[in-house]
Amino acid sequence: MLKYIARRLLLLIPILLGLSVFMIVFVHALPGDPCASILGEHTNTDRLAACRHGLGLDKPLWQQYLDYMAGVLQGNLGTSATNRLPILGTFLTRFPATVELTLAAMAVALGVGIPLGVAAAKRQGSFFDNFATVTSLIGISIPIFFLGLLLAYVFGVWLHWLPTAGRYDLRVYNFDGAGTNFLLWESLVIDHDLGKFADVVRHLILPALALGTIPLAVVARITRSAVIEVLNEDYVRTARAKGLTSRRIDDRHILRNAMLPISTVIGLQTGLLLGGAVLTETIFSWGGIGSWLFEAAVDKDFLVIQSGTLILATLFVLVNLSVDISYAYLNPRIRYT
Repeated sequence: MLKYIARRLLLLIPILLGLSVFMIVFVHALPGDPCASILGEHTNTDRLAACRHGLGLDKPLWQQYLDYMAGVLQGNLGTSATNRLPILGTFLTRFPATVELTLAAMAVALGVGIPLGVAAAKRQGSFFDNFATVTSLIGISIPIFFLGLLLAYVFGVWLHWLPTAGRYDLRVYNFDGAGTNFLLWESLVIDHDLGKFADVVRHLILPALALGTIPLAVVARITRSAVIEVLNEDYVRTARAKGLTSRRIDDRHILRNAMLPISTVIGLQTGLLLGGAVLTETIFSWGGIGSWLFEAAVDKDFLVIQSGTLILATLFVLVNLSVDISYAYLNPRIRYT
């Protein structure tokens, strides 16, 4: 197992190198100039040239890449061109917001998707199965920006049940104490303030529902297919013939053996969501990685796009590695050699 993990981590090096080359070529091919974005449209050429020299944009592309990679190897991911703040520090500040939103969205996806998929598989061909299939297809097909705006209008503007922007009510609460930016943890464990915790949860509901819709639909579809396949296995029929209860059969025979493809989907979806839910965070003014990268793209902040993408790619590979490792625990017959 340790050799397998070490080999996968070594394979991460050429992947990230290739991605870094692709990203620096890609971002410099984008239209626009970060200096023009910083100084405005009516700046003169001298100031524009001075800005480009200060940011190193007047160097050849290969030289910019070598300078950037030299900084990365030293743990320096660069400085934002727009606010002159360290990129790594900004990432660490914003990432907890994306983590909370990702975990909440995956909780919605797993809490609804797995039971829905199992129920549909056990009623294969019934009205409920067809309804669940159609619902999951709609969930995959509906655009997140449309669903997010619809949820914000219905539950925020029309019914006034839930807030539609931010992570908490700035007029009532303050989170400058612990500074972890994990607001659920700070409000409940550190501050012991149930009112503050409830306010954070209320702000989290709508973006989590919007972001969790597509993973929910995917998890439900994969769960249904995996459970149907397991239901036709001989060991399930043998367990029924022995007189085991349905709950015992579900827990020990069906779900455990169906979890391999489900865990793969969970890992992939979690990695994608950690990559920054740009539309969801932008609609609900969430302030995580997604909105950060969106702002960088608008401002043509090349280093932020490069470094942010590189970090997120690393996280995505590590999440998938953890999923592969979990296979050995879900199915003892799997061994990595």
